[in-house]
Amino acid sequence: MEEKYITMAKIFKALSDPKRVQILDILSEGEVCACILLEHFHISQPTLSHDMKVLIESGIVNSRRDGQRTLYFLNMDSLKKMQPVMKRMLQSEEKPQAE
Repeated sequence: MEEKYITMAKIFKALSDPKRVQILDILSEGEVCACILLEHFHISQPTLSHDMKVLIESGIVNSRRDGQRTLYFLNMDSLKKMQPVMKRMLQSEEKPQAE
């Protein structure tokens, strides 16, 4: 199987949790520290750490240390790699359905 499909499957799996989709929405506004993300959810810090690990391992989120804080941000290169396949999927909606 082509590597791009394996990579996309990891991303889709990471996005199978609504909380992680919401985290991406928050990160679309810019870099955010874990403490700010925690304010949006009623979860523990270890639960957030698990979700962030899943997002980082999927390749769609990166992190960096800033003193004692960890800042998270979208990995736009990874997200842009999904565009061609997603575009084809969305365009297929316009084609007549086979019966």
